[in-house]
Amino acid sequence: MSADLRSELENFLQSLNIETSCVEHPPVLTVEQMMPHLQHIDGVATKNLFLKEKKKNNLWLVCVRHDREINLNQLGNKLGVKSGNLRFTDEKTLLQTLKVQQGCVSVLSLLFDHAHHVQLLLDRDLLEGNHHMIFSHPMSNSASLGLKPADLLRFLEATNHSAALESFD
Repeated sequence: MSADLRSELENFLQSLNIETSCVEHPPVLTVEQMMPHLQHIDGVATKNLFLKEKKKNNLWLVCVRHDREINLNQLGNKLGVKSGNLRFTDEKTLLQTLKVQQGCVSVLSLLFDHAHHVQLLLDRDLLEGNHHMIFSHPMSNSASLGLKPADLLRFLEATNHSAALESFD
């Protein structure tokens, strides 16, 4: 399934004339496992968290620079969520909403959020940090796909998603 979704994503990016840089690597479940394969990239890798508010239907995709430490209570405060009420989504919600399994979620998964249930919180540094490319999983955790920051914004616009920018320093 992920190969078909990846092809659909790549075709969508191609239809927008977005050039990408792809790094194939063994399947990885964590940023720590991924980074040795991305040491040579001309850009920055991302860490992605798919979160929900306890007992509510609010969903967030938080996309930050790979080396950021995220405290869920502090993040919840930024999102207006009471302390302790921000949780990782379960795999069923992840599959239903973004069509990916755990370990594969990325900003590129928003292509499949047709109902626009997911709110995107993006690390301001990804767009404003003078990075040549931003690398994220292309529906599979066995590759990382780089897009220029301006092209990431074009992708979001084409999928009718907007990003709330936040500093994570």
